Amino acid sequence: MRHKSCPHGWLVLAVVLGASVPGRSQVLEYASDSADAVCEFEGVMAGTVGVLGVEPVKPSATVFNNDRILGVMPDYQTVRDTTHFVKPLTVKEKWMLAVKETVDPFNFASAFLTAAESQAGNETPKYGEGWKNYGRRVYAAQLDFTTQNFFSAGVLASVFHQDPRYYRRGTQSKFVNRIFYSVSQLFIAHQDSGGRAFNVSNLGGISMGIAASNIYYPSASRTGGVMAGRVLTSLMGGAVGNLMSEFWPDVQGKLFKKKRF
Repeated sequence: MRHKSCPHGWLVLAVVLGASVPGRSQVLEYASDSADAVCEFEGVMAGTVGVLGVEPVKPSATVFNNDRILGVMPDYQTVRDTTHFVKPLTVKEKWMLAVKETVDPFNFASAFLTAAESQAGNETPKYGEGWKNYGRRVYAAQLDFTTQNFFSAGVLASVFHQDPRYYRRGTQSKFVNRIFYSVSQLFIAHQDSGGRAFNVSNLGGISMGIAASNIYYPSASRTGGVMAGRVLTSLMGGAVGNLMSEFWPDVQGKLFKKKRF
């Protein structure tokens, strides 16, 4: 599940990408093969490990990533080190991930900020002005995140056997390739079997969550145009989230000398 509930995510992303951009000569080199980056996706090597007789590195006892982007934003869903075999999540763990993301204090705080922004110009959902309607907006923002999260990471990821986590590519790939890869993962999912497939859990979860919001959104915010715009906003938020998850460890490595992959 990749739609971060951060109202100022683009600003944060600019800081993260700016700090992780390679040197000028590297950028020129990377630009020359950027056309190939769109079609370049890594295969899964997990199935070959046993055949070669090599013991895979055992995954950490901690299933989820507990590091926080900028020290505050939760990043539970990111697999930072993909250089070795990564065990797929069980159905129980997928639901645990959905719960952890939903109840994280940062996401609760984001609901208040999102509500404040929409309240300022009476944006979607158009409840009107006043403190009572601000409370409705907070409730709607948290419920939006919860429903999309549960449909994506819990229901659909379990039904379609997809991994709701983001598999970071890391510094073994070039800068431009990593950008294309990050965005592509909105549409390409890691299957529990190790393969790749259309990301039904992410896109379906967004769509189902937005459809469910028609139950509590005012009539002025239940039009087809509004719903299409919300889908686009969720996808943009997911892209920002993936990019921050991809490049934040680079920033940590530069600023805090923390190990990165």
